[in-house]
Amino acid sequence: MSSTEPNAPRRTALDAVHRSLGATMTDFAGWDMPLRYGSERDEHQAVRTRAGLFDLSHMGEITVTGPGAAALLNYALVGDLASVGVGRARYTMICRADGGILDDLIVYRLAEHEYMVVANASNAQVVLDALTERAAGFDAEVRDDRDAYALLAVQGPESPGILKAVTDADLDGLKYYAGLPGTVAGIPALIARTGYTGEDGFELFVKPEHAVRLWEALLEAGSAAGLVPCGLSCRDTLRLEAGMPLYGHELTTGLTPFDAGLGRVVKFGKEGDFVGREALTKAAERAEAEPPRVLVGLIAEGRRVPRAGYAVVAEGKVIGEVTSGAPSPTLGKPLAIAYVDAAHAAPGSTGVGVDIRGSHEPYEVVALPFYKRAK
Repeated sequence: MSSTEPNAPRRTALDAVHRSLGATMTDFAGWDMPLRYGSERDEHQAVRTRAGLFDLSHMGEITVTGPGAAALLNYALVGDLASVGVGRARYTMICRADGGILDDLIVYRLAEHEYMVVANASNAQVVLDALTERAAGFDAEVRDDRDAYALLAVQGPESPGILKAVTDADLDGLKYYAGLPGTVAGIPALIARTGYTGEDGFELFVKPEHAVRLWEALLEAGSAAGLVPCGLSCRDTLRLEAGMPLYGHELTTGLTPFDAGLGRVVKFGKEGDFVGREALTKAAERAEAEPPRVLVGLIAEGRRVPRAGYAVVAEGKVIGEVTSGAPSPTLGKPLAIAYVDAAHAAPGSTGVGVDIRGSHEPYEVVALPFYKRAK
């Protein structure tokens, strides 16, 4: 799955397929990935109304096995992974000793003594190194499985019907944040239901040599339902509308989970010590006594698009900072996610603007997410 030239971007098993479809490629976390195939707005709308097919093979899979796997993950991560049932998944984080977020993760419990940790592409090596280091003294093995998997995702309201056409796995019984082994288009896969678009959808972990066959089978199965290939560009606008954090934007090593408004992922009640416990206990107390900046949604009144790093202002003062911003195909207006002072964080707060090149553009403060699919 890797390129042989030194420092050349890594290529997924679907690289030739993306190029044959005319994809605009981009370097993302050291991988050559499809940004878009045609119009990113059309790809976005396809996921909202029909279905989209994504190559997410750049994500970092790390397998943790052995009798001490649960204990190791409970020590290494902030969540309670020992309490996750076999076949279920959990959203969690790995933090530094000072409480700073190294990455946000999805962890699948595949068997009693086997877990798969899925890290963001940009942090996969950092997470692998941290887990390996933290495994000392535990009866568990940490294995780099990044080259063992290709990852395809089908997202959108038509995705259950499309997948049902090519699998006899019990998709109706597959809950949100769960995974089960099955066969898709004759290919062995781990079928998961987590998603990062705000829509229903499935992730399919398969061997890289099966990726092209699975991609083609899914496109064929979904052609009547309007399934289209989708790139990373629309994945970003979809997750933005759904209010989902992106590492490097809403989450960084400079923030604890409590600063990010995600203190709920830290499980102080679990047995034993865990990396960052002391610092996170203090962060929780600080957040209680003096609320940190709050992550909010901002909807533009005008047409100018805010970008990460732009200052949020009110009454002539800087009250926050934009972490993500883009035009919203669904709402038809520019949107931003920003951390703002608690005094200005209430939905409907007025007088708030974003400093776009010296001009204070008016924005409405709203609760996240901007978009929620109808159940």
